[in-house]
Amino acid sequence: MLGAIAGDIVGSVYEGWNIKTTEFPLFSWNSRFTDDTVLTVAIADSILSGAGYSDKLKEYYHLYPRAGYGGSFHLWAQSKSTEPYNSWGNGSAMRVSPVGYAYTDLERVLLEAKGSAAVTHNHPEGIRGAQATAAAVFLARSGEEKHSIRTYIEDTFGYDLRESIAEIRKYYTFDVSCQGSVPQAITAFLESEDFEDALRKAVSIGGDSDTIACIAGGIAAAYYGGVPHDITERVFALLDDRLADVTRAFHARYVDREG
Repeated sequence: MLGAIAGDIVGSVYEGWNIKTTEFPLFSWNSRFTDDTVLTVAIADSILSGAGYSDKLKEYYHLYPRAGYGGSFHLWAQSKSTEPYNSWGNGSAMRVSPVGYAYTDLERVLLEAKGSAAVTHNHPEGIRGAQATAAAVFLARSGEEKHSIRTYIEDTFGYDLRESIAEIRKYYTFDVSCQGSVPQAITAFLESEDFEDALRKAVSIGGDSDTIACIAGGIAAAYYGGVPHDITERVFALLDDRLADVTRAFHARYVDREG
């Protein structure tokens, strides 16, 4: 979960100013958390408290109404309705990393990932993106090797993970769909040498940088055993008390227990 938040914050600067290199400052004066972080924490809070996913997503929207949500989510969160709006966007994948930690078997992870997505993103692509991301987090923190994670994701979800980051970087542009950003984020993790490298590779392709780095960061933290201390310190310095407290509580219950 902390890895996803770190990816969001690192990528936040580059979403509107895409770069095509891995050489960039991880943090700068305008680094910030966005809706990716807010909704990731909302899902974590839902798991911790037992409250419904819809309730927590709406609650956190109203606590942080200017975090940078998509237009359809704005309308849904402001309405009294809890009906989903058939989105295929990558919002379902960006917020799902806590699910990959909270449950002890893959079947339950897939079920909960679908549930966390379907309250808004009930389109098959929205569900597929969330399940693939949560499964990758679960497999990574369970000690699976990268080749096994790649094979499982390709065979189960039909994503083509053969194209390299170097090739993707040549042509990639902004794409908020799950099908156009989740495979790229997973590939950034698969090619990475360590946690920081995963974020750098994710940002380097351009596009929806904060979300791609958020997805890649969530998986990378699970695989590499956490987020480096210096990055963790910078992340918590940028979170407010509410977001930081829920993040710490979730890690204490579901993540640090594995250390």
